[in-house]
Amino acid sequence: MLAPKRLKWRKPHTLNLKGFSKGGNTVAFGDLGLKAVSGERITARQIEAARVAMMRHVRRGAKVWIRIFPDRPVTKKPAETRQGKGKGSVEYYVAIVKPGKVMFEMGGADEKIMAEALTRAAAKLPIKTKIVKRAK
Repeated sequence: MLAPKRLKWRKPHTLNLKGFSKGGNTVAFGDLGLKAVSGERITARQIEAARVAMMRHVRRGAKVWIRIFPDRPVTKKPAETRQGKGKGSVEYYVAIVKPGKVMFEMGGADEKIMAEALTRAAAKLPIKTKIVKRAK
């Protein structure tokens, strides 16, 4: 699974999901891309599940670019713990995805097969998405 090698802060504050993606909102590397329509936090497990779903469908016949990286730690307190006594320990890492961000790109295969693979990847994500083509 994806995780950062090192962090500037171990337990940062949470970020908001307001507004649209500032960059990475066009297909830059591949031919087709999976674009976020709504904002959400995507976990490293969800990114990996989407990647596996895409690769299984194309059977290593296409190149995949993952344009998001889970670099934000999420903390959680243990179950049945009283309030206070500081912030909980880091449980998992998330990528902050805002509307308009292209999360995955594919290239080097038939367009119909790549579109189906991206649809399968979208089913693994807790976010509304759409498939976009590269601007010629």
